[in-house]
Amino acid sequence: MAGSLVILTGASGSGKTTIALAVERDYPEIVVFRFDTIGVPSAEVMASYGMGHQPGGAWQRHETLRWLERIAPIVAAGRAVLFEGQMRIAFIREGLAMHGILNARVVLVECDDATRTERLTRHREQPELANESMFGWSRYLHDEAVEAGLEVLDSGALSVVESVERIVGYLR
Repeated sequence: MAGSLVILTGASGSGKTTIALAVERDYPEIVVFRFDTIGVPSAEVMASYGMGHQPGGAWQRHETLRWLERIAPIVAAGRAVLFEGQMRIAFIREGLAMHGILNARVVLVECDDATRTERLTRHREQPELANESMFGWSRYLHDEAVEAGLEVLDSGALSVVESVERIVGYLR
């Protein structure tokens, strides 16, 4: 029997990593993967992938497909998996189809720009990320999620506990 897979995507500061870390801490039976654990390559490495598949870039597409290749056998073995990262929904859907994952739930985690700025500036100490480019990326992901008919979880309107409970509910 196949397991379950929930994929959280969203721009920096949306709350997806906070949710994933809480799930990882409180629900050890759920396998949690965080896209960012691979690190962000240098500009030279990114350029080697070319400029295709913008926005998001060819590197993001390549790594999303690679992550889903790694996750597919774990889900097929019956495990519950949570995967989070900044990924275009188009790349996620491509990877799910490519690796035969039929029972995934993709959720966009988002918040308003003021909340994102607060999180990036005070909590993550990365104020340089609180800029119009990141706000635009968030809007792009929102539009992509709405067009695909996916759930949008407003982490600014829910507590971390409420967000975690919702995601864990999907995995059970």
